[in-house]
Amino acid sequence: MRIEALNENSSIIYLGDEISDEVSARVGRAVALVRQSLGHLLIDLVPSYTSLLLYYDPDRIDHDQLRQRLVELLDSDTANTQESITSTQLEVPVYYGEEVAPDLQLLSEYAGLSPDEVISIHSDSSYRVYAIGFAPGFAYLGKVDERIAMPRMQKPRLRIPAGSVAIADAQTAVYPAATPGGWRIIGRTPMQMIDWESDSLTQIVVGAEVRFRPIDRQEYLDLGGKLEEGENEL
Repeated sequence: MRIEALNENSSIIYLGDEISDEVSARVGRAVALVRQSLGHLLIDLVPSYTSLLLYYDPDRIDHDQLRQRLVELLDSDTANTQESITSTQLEVPVYYGEEVAPDLQLLSEYAGLSPDEVISIHSDSSYRVYAIGFAPGFAYLGKVDERIAMPRMQKPRLRIPAGSVAIADAQTAVYPAATPGGWRIIGRTPMQMIDWESDSLTQIVVGAEVRFRPIDRQEYLDLGGKLEEGENEL
């Protein structure tokens, strides 16, 4: 663990040098511990792949004091890292039907697989939440099986519907809200990914494990999923 000051009201904690499930779990646990123990001193905290950025109130604590508190809090957490890897799991139902998966056929052709094989590979894996960013609740999940990893689009779509499940290179994600985007859309979930009652605004936290469960069209609709025309327009 390494802690560095960025300016008079922010510091960054480096919890690893390489992206991995273990480091991601460590970041996720650090978020929970720091928020619980030091939240009253913080303005914001931003987790990423291997680090945690802290914005704090300089009138209440300075970097040296914060650093000491962090060392005491996090150095003793090493033994609990494995526990954090499996402590938070989320199952996301996904409809992979062609009307909500404009890139599934293209990805299948790119991979030399059938659409059913792509769906099976995507849903058979467990994914780790490595970071949250781009938009509120947008979680970067990895790693995608290399057989179905496909580069993002050169020209992004103007609007990706909320709930769209997508792949870009070795990562997969769910678009929590309708936004522009260039990831390859292979399905959609009826699950609401943003929780406005939560401090983090999202049901997914860094370090959590996510699995995708295929569902059929009727279950998708029964769970509140929507089918809209013209939403995958370029």
